[in-house]
Amino acid sequence: MEFNGNNLIELGYRPSKWFKDAIEHINKNNLDENQITEYLEKFKQPELIPLHETPKDFIINIRAEHESENDNVEKVINTMKVLMKTPTLVAGAIMPDACPTGPEGQIPVGGVVVAKNAIHPGFHSADICCSVMLTDFGKADPKEVLDAAHSITHFGYGGRPRGEQMEMSQELMDAFRANWFLNDEKLISISRSHMGTQGDGNHFLFVGISKNTGNTMLVTHHGSRAPGAALYDKGMKIANRFRQEISPETLRENAWIPYETEEGKSYWEALQLIRTWTKENHTSIHDAVLNKMNIEKQNRYWNEHNFVFKDGDLFYHAKGATPLDDKFMPDITGPRLIPLNMSEPVLIVQGKTNERNLGFAPHGAGRNFSRTQHKKSLAHKTIEEVFAEETQGLDIRFFSNEIDISELPTAYKSAKNVRAQIEEYGLCEVLDEVMPYGCIMTGDVQKNAPWKRKKKFRKA
Repeated sequence: MEFNGNNLIELGYRPSKWFKDAIEHINKNNLDENQITEYLEKFKQPELIPLHETPKDFIINIRAEHESENDNVEKVINTMKVLMKTPTLVAGAIMPDACPTGPEGQIPVGGVVVAKNAIHPGFHSADICCSVMLTDFGKADPKEVLDAAHSITHFGYGGRPRGEQMEMSQELMDAFRANWFLNDEKLISISRSHMGTQGDGNHFLFVGISKNTGNTMLVTHHGSRAPGAALYDKGMKIANRFRQEISPETLRENAWIPYETEEGKSYWEALQLIRTWTKENHTSIHDAVLNKMNIEKQNRYWNEHNFVFKDGDLFYHAKGATPLDDKFMPDITGPRLIPLNMSEPVLIVQGKTNERNLGFAPHGAGRNFSRTQHKKSLAHKTIEEVFAEETQGLDIRFFSNEIDISELPTAYKSAKNVRAQIEEYGLCEVLDEVMPYGCIMTGDVQKNAPWKRKKKFRKA
């Protein structure tokens, strides 16, 4: 009688890709019972890891200040309760700017979770190393800085066209080629074309004035663009493979790569290289503006707020949370940055780990409502009316020349309330504020997207 998959299942093995080859080998060689047992030893599967019976404790640094926030806060807490049943997790916290990002159980923006010996790609999402950089331009005219920056930066889909690309360092390209996850010439080509770009969504280039010194500051906000998204896709596939083998009860978006594995070590190295690429990307834009204006920088700060940080065998996953503790960023000196919205200051902060923050602070002002909900709530006004009301006195520009009202101040949580809760919960200390002069964002890239223009052209 031929040996089959049911026989393997009866022997206690879970269905796996190796079943086919094993069955073929057993039948081809006509193995007896003892030989089958000996042969199958190499396919011994680890015990399944169950979910925690009850959620691990997490710290709540958020409360509803208005009835419009009740639903948001309730959803954030509920999603954390499901999330904290993930087997690897030992601690968590939510920040005042928290908002849900998807189905229940998915890490919210403004969430911090601590995993033991595990890296969860879904916890940093596709926008790996979303971060902020500030450069002090001294007493430069803010309009001149914004004008120069507008002529240099690049927002929207894709990378820069040939002839306009900013250089990616050879050292970094060589490091990509030496890493299993990043050794892909197509990915490296995209990394080169995306250098000096800022993407879309809530990413921005902000110019303002320091409240303390009166100096003009340039602040950029963006992540790792397509290179990071490509790494995320690969990471999720590997993590889901492990999930199916060791913890199928775990939600797909919460899958992890065990750090002690070859894949885990390689993924960790890849994350550090993507971090380096992202910092280089910010630096390229800032330095190009300085060079155009023939100005020497007075100071510069940079920090990520969407990343994974290692402390021994613990991996702190910050999905939209600003790291404060120096142990997370040994190469960083100086304070951290928390942008709120285009009409509010960028906060320059410092802080230490305490019993409430796990070593993190908020990363900005999250949303109470989706982009679509927000647009519907303003449907009784024209886009121009909304723009005029919300940007009065500011130099606000959209790179696509199409206003995106889903990125205007009322699209976000109250900056005043977020700041009040930072103080109430003792999350960090504000050292300075960069008062807004103006800002560049992508704008509504869907309105006149290239593919839409092509369709109109074909119809004509």
